[in-house]
Amino acid sequence: MFNTTQINLESAEPLIKMALTEDLQSGDISTESIIINDKPAMMTLHVKQGGVIAGLPILKIVFNQFDVKVEYNNEVTDGKYLYKGEKVIDIYAPLSVLLKAERTALNFLQRLSGIATKTNQYVKVLEPYNTKLLDTRKTLPGFRLLDKYAVRIGGGCNHRFGLYDMVMIKDNHIKAAGSITEAVTRVRKKFNNLYKIEVETTSLEEVVEALAAQADIIMLDNMDDNTMATAVQLINKNAITEASGSITIERLKQIGEIGVDYISSGALTHSVTALDISANIIN
Repeated sequence: MFNTTQINLESAEPLIKMALTEDLQSGDISTESIIINDKPAMMTLHVKQGGVIAGLPILKIVFNQFDVKVEYNNEVTDGKYLYKGEKVIDIYAPLSVLLKAERTALNFLQRLSGIATKTNQYVKVLEPYNTKLLDTRKTLPGFRLLDKYAVRIGGGCNHRFGLYDMVMIKDNHIKAAGSITEAVTRVRKKFNNLYKIEVETTSLEEVVEALAAQADIIMLDNMDDNTMATAVQLINKNAITEASGSITIERLKQIGEIGVDYISSGALTHSVTALDISANIIN
């Protein structure tokens, strides 16, 4: 139902180039001063805490920006849960390249692994229920594709990627149109049934109106558990239901028991705690 667009990580290359340029500018003055014999070396990455790995293809794109031979060994795959102290990957390259690329590569890998880890924690709580986890557009600017990729790796689903691929009628749209009914009518007049229409509701009265307007998806926004349960009964599978707002891992169980189809959480991507990963060079 929600976005299953194929994610092409190669399209993140401009972001990766920008990140390297941001770090290197005219050069790595420390490395270029100290490294005299730029011999091949190995850098080993280990997790310093348990978590789900995401972003290894991005790490490789970082190293691919340098015109040298780079080899990888003993790597895990994205989606693998590693326990504290376990190895992520060995990287073989000229010592100067390892030093120049280390921070940029880790920044991507740690952020994406943090998102995947948090997503996986939420998904595990929802396993007993027929409720799937969605992300939102609350992503780091420029990182939308990568952040949503990491959510997938953690076991979550992607909501819309942007304003262009799905209609979501929010409170300010409703105010602009005058009502939910009028907002839905205008969208259908312009696009017919080309796009699925989601309507944000905050009360049972709005739920009834969204149902009458034949919205495809009804978001139950910032509702308490009792109101949400009543809304799900009113909807009675005549639209897809999505709980949103004030979503915490502690509340997932109650919402899952209510029987909503989806739960969306901005915290997966807007409040990221990077997974702690160390990089050690072995000559």
